[in-house]
Amino acid sequence: MPKKILLVDDSALMRRVVCDIISQDGRFVVADTACNGIEALELLGRNSYDAVILDVNMPKLSGIGVLQELNKRQIRAKVMMNSSMTSEGAAVTIEALELGALDFIQKPEKLFDTASGEYQERLLNTLNIVVKSVIPGTVTRRPSVTSSFHKHVHVDHGKSKEKFVGRIQKLVAIASSTGGPKALQTVISKLPDNLNAPVVIVQHMPAGFTASLAERLNGLSKIKVREAVSGDILEVGKVYIARGGSHLKIQYQNGQHRVLFTDEPPREGVKPSANYMFESLRDSDFEEIVCVVLTGMGADGTKGIKNLDQIKNLYVIAQEQSTCVVYGMPRAIVESGLVDQILPIEEIAQGIITNVGVR
Repeated sequence: MPKKILLVDDSALMRRVVCDIISQDGRFVVADTACNGIEALELLGRNSYDAVILDVNMPKLSGIGVLQELNKRQIRAKVMMNSSMTSEGAAVTIEALELGALDFIQKPEKLFDTASGEYQERLLNTLNIVVKSVIPGTVTRRPSVTSSFHKHVHVDHGKSKEKFVGRIQKLVAIASSTGGPKALQTVISKLPDNLNAPVVIVQHMPAGFTASLAERLNGLSKIKVREAVSGDILEVGKVYIARGGSHLKIQYQNGQHRVLFTDEPPREGVKPSANYMFESLRDSDFEEIVCVVLTGMGADGTKGIKNLDQIKNLYVIAQEQSTCVVYGMPRAIVESGLVDQILPIEEIAQGIITNVGVR
């Protein structure tokens, strides 16, 4: 049976275009439409839908207003944003994701471009992800799960064990995708500013959005957060988010670890790629790397961690299934047998702190 979709957009022409795209795919059917947020809330109060496609800029009540009201009324809905504001208004997109939207897609600047196969494919693929996702509920504290099938061993690769002032011994490397911005908010906001390691994050996002994500996280956190810039030297107690639309690589040179960006093609369909970032750490000088895999579709991160595990001492944390929007990336790393801990999202920050310590 096709999944029922509620389409909310103030443009009658855009509603027609999106309805036509969805009607060509047997997996979905537009069950209802609304031209503003008030109508959308009335429909959501009476009916259930498998997903909601929500515009941002609408009369009477905006998309952000709808999300705020859904939270107040405790109405659970799987929402994806579809708006031209998701380009210039990247901060609005981040706010929507924080309020419960699961993913987003950018409308083309020109209506003519909505007929392109690229837009149609992105819309249907994102809609399919949102339909299959879950809305994590409130998670009560539970014992963390530690895998019994994997034990990391400290390996002597012939490098000197002598410590010297200024050397960074540990790194935290995080991979996340669908549901990631909200998960990252939970994790990063709980990290102290004296964390004894740098943190590098690969969040699947297009260009233009990661700067707003970094700014938002920085405003909510004690630890410093920024969108990484090519040439950045990693420092303890700072968080670096990979720039959307570019691959991030960590290069070790002259006793320092620097950020580099490359414009290679997407890997496994994503750019930035966590696999690319993890594999670049093979030549690093870190004594231990804490790898964290959060919510997301697919398996990005697993190949890179497998590759890195061959020569580096790792501690791997995966997000627990019931707290994931999409249990794809965490599932892949758990099934690889490389995971040391499986933690609900609320406990991952403490898991990181326990492993890397504070200064």
